[in-house]
Amino acid sequence: MTTHMHITAWALALILLIVTLIMYKQGKAKPGKILHMILRLDYLFILYTGGDLLATYFSGGDMLPEAIVKGVAGLWVIVAMELILVKTSKAKPAKGAWIQLVIALLITLILGFGRLPLGILP
Repeated sequence: MTTHMHITAWALALILLIVTLIMYKQGKAKPGKILHMILRLDYLFILYTGGDLLATYFSGGDMLPEAIVKGVAGLWVIVAMELILVKTSKAKPAKGAWIQLVIALLITLILGFGRLPLGILP
């Protein structure tokens, strides 16, 4: 159940990221700021569910190092998303943050869905 909540939370975060970016780009600072705050609450839910999933790997097994790397990459995704939104809200270039987001998201998705046993791929 936690896996589904976690996937739903980060899928919602990606949707909120896109919508918030659109608001900031259109010059709608107030709705953008409100969505940005909602996204920050979603980050907390992502961290909670991700921490719960990570805790299952501490009971033993050889997947703990990969789970820790996935957790760190997940934190990196959150930081990159926040960098993108803050830079966009200040009308500064965010190319480096976008590159970081793509790299961290790929690492997280590959480990989460492909390698770790709580993922959905064999």
